[in-house]
Amino acid sequence: MRLSTETMIARLRDPGDGDTLGGRIWRARDAANLSTKDLADQLGVRVETVAAWERDRAEPRTNRLFMLAGVLGVTPAWLIAGMGRAPDDETKTASGESLREQLALVKKLHEQTGKAIAALEMELNRVQQTIR
Repeated sequence: MRLSTETMIARLRDPGDGDTLGGRIWRARDAANLSTKDLADQLGVRVETVAAWERDRAEPRTNRLFMLAGVLGVTPAWLIAGMGRAPDDETKTASGESLREQLALVKKLHEQTGKAIAALEMELNRVQQTIR
């Protein structure tokens, strides 16, 4: 699945599903038929930690968030912002190839953003030089 830059930007602007991070963690755990204890054991955290995440009283660190997404079969983007396929959609997990394609697109967007920032910095420096 190849997406254009415009499509990726549109997806980034999508407000998501309106749920919270904790709500999405709970939904994904429920869809995966895992108990709080099962999920905590797989992530190497305490049951209370998972419960706090699901109640939006705490947030997982970045490394745990990525582990959480992998265990639950969802993307980190879905967990964070509700963008993309929810765990109860028709296809419960994305294929490795699909994820690689998405990663390549995000890297390309990152590279393009870096170039745009560099060009803007150069223009700003040029403008500042003409003002002086």
